[in-house]
Amino acid sequence: MQVESSPSSSVNPWWGVIALALSAFIFNTTEFVPIGLLSDIGRSFDMRTEHVGLMLTIYAWAVALASLPLMLVTREVERRKLLTWLFALFIASHVVCALAPNFYVLLAGRLGIAAAHAIFWSITASLVVRIAPAGRKGQALGMLATGTSMAMVLGIPLGRMVGALMGWRWTFALIGVIALVVMLLLMRLLPRLPSKNSGDLSSLPILLKRPALVSIYALIIVSVTAHFTAYSYMEPFMEHVALLSPQFVTWILLLFGGAGLLGSALFSWQGLKRPDAFLLATFGALALCLLGLQPSAPHIFVLLPLIVLWGMVFLCLVLVMQARVLGLASDSTDVAMSLFSGLFNVGIGAGALLGSQVGIHMGVAEVGYVGGVIAIVGLIGAALALQRYKAVFATQKIET
Repeated sequence: MQVESSPSSSVNPWWGVIALALSAFIFNTTEFVPIGLLSDIGRSFDMRTEHVGLMLTIYAWAVALASLPLMLVTREVERRKLLTWLFALFIASHVVCALAPNFYVLLAGRLGIAAAHAIFWSITASLVVRIAPAGRKGQALGMLATGTSMAMVLGIPLGRMVGALMGWRWTFALIGVIALVVMLLLMRLLPRLPSKNSGDLSSLPILLKRPALVSIYALIIVSVTAHFTAYSYMEPFMEHVALLSPQFVTWILLLFGGAGLLGSALFSWQGLKRPDAFLLATFGALALCLLGLQPSAPHIFVLLPLIVLWGMVFLCLVLVMQARVLGLASDSTDVAMSLFSGLFNVGIGAGALLGSQVGIHMGVAEVGYVGGVIAIVGLIGAALALQRYKAVFATQKIET
């Protein structure tokens, strides 16, 4: 099916890729911005930080449960129109969050955002690949990842700064305003994009009968759980274990996000050329970063390089697995990516929940060790999967 002509069809396709990257920035900013605001929200509602952190788990698991059903419900909708609907829901839900009189109304607003998020990440990677210039799909995915990274570089630290200066409610309000601007850009820059290769419910058992693909899905859960066990509680870890000031913690978050930009560039350079070695190297580096978190905490000149490496390798790990999924499920990309998004958020929720329990029962200082052990399990699993399904991975074509 060819993309139908529209007033915006003559626009350079890279502008559409940039618009989708801006959308990724918005969605990832709002998902993770509570990480920098947990203490402020807790004080507002007189709750412990570890209990407020459960909003990360609830959000993530809502996305996980909703991704496939909502993608199937909307699978025939023209994609530019669908994105407009998603942004309308996204903006309205941020208004609810900004005005929430109690924690439960805040959660309700977050669930509305989660519904938009579930569909957005089910379709966006395949849309970026679809509108990218010929032979530039790897670079387009890297640009989408840059939007994700910029959420860490600018979105989360700026959200924390706004929350510190004006209150956390203003953070949600400003995200809603920026989302409105991005929605207007999407309407102008994207061509009409009829649903294509989205798949349907019958695609699900077909995909799940592909062992190599299922192994990548399992690795997504493990890697994301490992990461978010520690990352969800970076703010209290840096303040209470590394003994850094709240202002310096903001700069730590900025540094972590900036490292993601380096990771995006590294993936664009090598990630699709040597995907097997890239996957193993990034898994191993993630384990080392998490295990080294507590020992490096008292030594700022050791901690800072470790934060940079951590930010780089996690994004690389996500990108190489995303590319694998797209390559192994090119006949049903939207179903495959809805599963990717859903399982990614299973990992976020599991990591946030596990980190909360570690903080309550063992102390927040231990979150890196627990996450590191999980990452080692993932590294072993990745090595076994790449060996067992070597022939499948070797024949998989990932266009660069």
